[in-house]
Amino acid sequence: MVQGAETEPGVSDRRRATATGLLPSQSLRAAVRDGWVPAEAALEDAQVQPASIDLRLGAIAYRVRASFLSGPGATVAAKVDAMAMHTIDLTRGAVLERGCVYIVPLAERLALPEDVGGIANPKSSTGRLDVFARVITDHGAEFDQIPGGYTGPLYAEVSPRTFSVLVRTGSCLVQLRLRRGQPQYCESPPVVGPGGPAAPGDSDPGVDRRRALVTKGRAVTVDIRGDPATGLIGYRARRHAGLIDVDRVGAYAPDEFWEPVRAGSHGGLILDPNEFYILASKEAVTVPEDQAAEMVAYDTLLGEFRVHYAGFFDPGFGLTETGATGARAVLEVRSHEVPFLIEDGQVVGRLWYERLTARPDRLYGRGIGSSYNRQGLALSKHFRR
Repeated sequence: MVQGAETEPGVSDRRRATATGLLPSQSLRAAVRDGWVPAEAALEDAQVQPASIDLRLGAIAYRVRASFLSGPGATVAAKVDAMAMHTIDLTRGAVLERGCVYIVPLAERLALPEDVGGIANPKSSTGRLDVFARVITDHGAEFDQIPGGYTGPLYAEVSPRTFSVLVRTGSCLVQLRLRRGQPQYCESPPVVGPGGPAAPGDSDPGVDRRRALVTKGRAVTVDIRGDPATGLIGYRARRHAGLIDVDRVGAYAPDEFWEPVRAGSHGGLILDPNEFYILASKEAVTVPEDQAAEMVAYDTLLGEFRVHYAGFFDPGFGLTETGATGARAVLEVRSHEVPFLIEDGQVVGRLWYERLTARPDRLYGRGIGSSYNRQGLALSKHFRR
């Protein structure tokens, strides 16, 4: 159970009414204590990350005919009543089949102050399994976006794309950040490539309508040269592989679910639209102690692919102080409708760095048992290394 928030270092930050930005771990625990995140069962301390809260699946899931948003004036429960095909009991564990869409009421609800809103995203391990997971709310017009002052239930839309997965009540597939006021983006995010700082976003080719976003991030490029010794550049998911229990760590042999992808003579990789790939960035990413970073998909007008389902990096990611010396971004990649040639050094996304209202009292890294702090090219934590 989450305890001791009133004595956490940095909690005085929470009392500064003018402070804006993402809430750090100690403020998140205080928010739980103050009733902003009521839950069916008390939150476990491990659910509170440096700048986010892991959200748990509830007791049931609904198989639905299609993805949806509730929309203004409507509730998710009403849409489920109209769209549900059957109900699944998660209390003893259940399989969510690939290619299907499920709506799962979460164990946590929200009762937010007017000046605090939320942003959700899949956990890194969820994205690396090619499980599409988004949070929806009553009266919502967008996925993963929770307006300030929202009071009501939370739901996860879950759609496994490649592997069927075993989940149960309490499994965590998505996470929630809370933000007071407007985003506080940083102008000079420290993204470092093999030859020095990554090129700033305003030097990228692009479209005029995106120029306003330039100061929010830096370009991230893909590594298609790979390991000089092995030529390994990534992994492609095997079709018709076995079942993955999302709560088992280090339990599965990679070769049973993935096939290695190696550098070709043409210097690029042709993405098949029917395949899912794990690749890595050329840049090493570090996130300062008082910031968090989000990977934003690059403009589809500049490439027919989607990158990074999860895309959130906690404070301390890749820092020497937390047990790393930079860590590459792992890229979950799918082509859109047509095969697409992706080349070494091609821009695939943009990192936006955002300030927290205070330095968290816990940082991402070895101190809290984080899974990916020293990562290079890495599969999800479910696979043996």
